[in-house]
Formats: sequence, C-alpha cells, structure tokens
Amino acid sequence: MISKNSRMIVLILFAITLFPLWVFAGELLTLDASIEIALKNSTVINIAKEGTKSAIAQKREAITGFLPKFSTSYSYTRLNEEPFSRFQGLPPALSYMNGLEVPVGTKDNYNWAIEAKQPLFTGGGIWANYQASSIGEDAAYLEETARYQDVVQDVKIAYFNILRAKRIQVAAQQSVEMLTAHRDVAENYFKVGMIPKNDLLYAEVELANGKQALIRAKNAVELAKSGFNTVLKREIFTPVEVVDILNYQPLKKSFDQCLNIARQKRPEIKIASLKAEQAGKFVRVAQSDYFPSLSIVGNYERFGDTASVSGSDFKDAESWYVMAVASWNFWDWGKTKFRVDQSKAKENQAAETVKELDYQITIEIKNAYLVLKETESQIVVWQKVIEQAEENYRIAEERYKERVATSTEVLDAQTLLTKAKSEYASALGDYNINYAKLQRAMGTIWP
Repeated sequence: MISKNSRMIVLILFAITLFPLWVFAGELLTLDASIEIALKNSTVINIAKEGTKSAIAQKREAITGFLPKFSTSYSYTRLNEEPFSRFQGLPPALSYMNGLEVPVGTKDNYNWAIEAKQPLFTGGGIWANYQASSIGEDAAYLEETARYQDVVQDVKIAYFNILRAKRIQVAAQQSVEMLTAHRDVAENYFKVGMIPKNDLLYAEVELANGKQALIRAKNAVELAKSGFNTVLKREIFTPVEVVDILNYQPLKKSFDQCLNIARQKRPEIKIASLKAEQAGKFVRVAQSDYFPSLSIVGNYERFGDTASVSGSDFKDAESWYVMAVASWNFWDWGKTKFRVDQSKAKENQAAETVKELDYQITIEIKNAYLVLKETESQIVVWQKVIEQAEENYRIAEERYKERVATSTEVLDAQTLLTKAKSEYASALGDYNINYAKLQRAMGTIWP
C-alpha cells in the first residue's frame, strides 16, 4: 500500500513536471476572444474614442448658442478729486454765487453689474452651427466604427497567419517523418547490398533538407505568433495557442453585390457624405454675417461709495434696464464674402471627395474580389493535386519496396506531396485572409 504522504509527493512531482508545459502552451484563444482583447487594448480605438468625445463636446457647445448668456462685473474707480459743479454767468441778483462749487459725486466709486443677453436672430448662424456640430458627432461615431473594423481585420489576418504557418509546419513535420522512414528503408537495403551507397546518401541529404524546412516552418510559426501579440498589444513573447478554424467557405456573392453592400455599409463613404453635408452647413454659418443680428439685453447694477455698493449721497444704490439691440455689420471690406467663398470651396471639395472615394472603393472591392477568387481556385486545384500526389507516393513507395523503382522516384514523389500539402495550406490561409480583407472593403467585418 502507498501511504497518503507518498501519494501527495507523487502528485506534486507530477504537477511540477507538467507546469512548464502549461506555461509553454499559453492560453487557448478563439478568434472572438482575440478580437475582444485587441479591441480592449487598441490605442487606435482609444484615439477614435477621444475624437468622439471631442465631437460630442463640440455639439454641446453649439447648443449653448441658443441660450442666454449671463455675465457679472465688479469695478472700483478712484478719482483725483470729488466731482463738482461750478456756478457761472448767474444774473446780478445771484452774482454772489458765481464760482461756487457744489459736489455732485464721490472720489471712491464701486460698481457691481449683472447682465443677461439673449440672441433672438443671428441670420441662421447659430442653427447652422448646431447642425454642423451634430453632423460632426455622427461622423465621429462612424470614424470610431471604421477603426474598430481596421483592428478586427488586423486580428483576423494575424490569426489566420498563425494557422497557415502551423499547417505548413505540420506538412513539413510529415515530410520529415516520411523522409526518415525512407532513409531507414534505404539504410537497411544498403546494409544487405540491395542499393548502392549513393542512394542512401541521397536519402540522407533529402532528410537533412526536410529538417531544415521544418526549422524554417517552426520559425515562421513563432514569427506569426509575435505578429499576433503585436496586434493584440501584448508582450511579443507571450505564449500563443489559437483554435484552428482554417476552412474553406465558398463566396456566394457576385462582384456587383459586394460593391452595393460596400456603398451601403462602408463607414468611410458615410463619413465622406456627412462631411460634405457638414461643409454645406458651414457655408450657411458664413452667410449669416450678411444679416443683422437682434438680441435682448437685461442689466442690473448696484453703485456705492464703499465696497458694499450700498449707494451714496449722490446716486441710488441700484438701477436696471432692459433693451433690444439690433446690430448690422454692413461693410467689412469683403471679409464675409471671402469667408463664404472659402466655405463654398470646401463644400465643393468635400463633394468631390465623395466621388473619388466611391471610385477608390470600387477598385478596392474589385481587387479584393479577384484575389479571393484566385485563391479559391488554387484551393480546388491543390486539393486534387494532394489526392494525386498521395497516390503517386504510395505507388512509388510500393514499387521501391518491390525493387522496381529507384530511391529518386520515391523522393520526388514525396517532395511533390509535401509541396502540394504546403501549397494547399498556404492557399487556405490566403483565402481566409483575403476573405477578411473583402469583408473590410465591404464594411461588414464588424460588428
């Protein structure tokens, strides 16, 4: 019987043995989990979010243009002498008062005033500015969406790069195993004098080449994992293991369908259209200076010869008034016209940008669609090649064992099979990557 303490020691030693494997394996990540991590850590998205906050604040600032403005002021004025009024030119009966000075104020003067100003009409400038800011907020949200889609595309590309590299590594590993088995057979044949030494040396050289190819494949996997960690904004040497979802799903949409989807869903097109609309609102803001403005002003004021503004012998402590103010800047040497011309030019520029962007996205969709179709055809071709190469290798190996084929024929068949598997893995990875690029071009990659 094994004691309780002995069982505990065995379990501890077993855990210590497996612990490095757990650390090396790393966390098993799905594509969705990878996207979530990247979105959480992305500095690009944080920048876009700050832009959205700025646009929201700008819209709120524009709303204040409709509201009354309140201001207050407190002032102190010290005169060199008390104000007075001097009697001059009085009739003879009052001539004794000529030159008499009568105080009419104080040296110390304190004023405290509160003013409220409500705009009533500004030529439509306030309303147009609010509309422009509201459009800017919508554009900022779309800009944030575009950055989310960029990050998701980067994650998918990095994720599928790992899977592609691992599939190629598996093909290289299988190649080494087949080359090792063939080398062993050739070695046995050489020992009994059934083949010359050159055949054995050739098998050993091919095995060495296969091992080098395996090392390169393993390095490619590590580089792909480092790129993946970079996209996720993690430490570059963080262990990475991802769920293998590399598969082939035929594209069922035509080019015209993809293009129509892009024109409806692509955030960049919506952003460009909104900016063109926003530019039109800024034209209206500039044109508002052609019109007079009307506002109502209310003022309450307190006066005194002390800091408490409680009045003086010469003036009441408080006063107020309400007035309507109309103002019109009817001549400014063409400043308003130049502002309007500038705004119209920017509006035209934004409208042309929409047209140019539509052209660029059409080209982008066309390129992504054709590349995807190309890799799709490669997948079908290499699937058939693998079937034929496997049969060719089986026949060559059997013929070699029957001594009716040479070692070179077996190695050539094995090389063809390895190439077919590697090319198929590469085409499958390229297809998934290009599919992600097409989704981004259409604006449907996220959410």
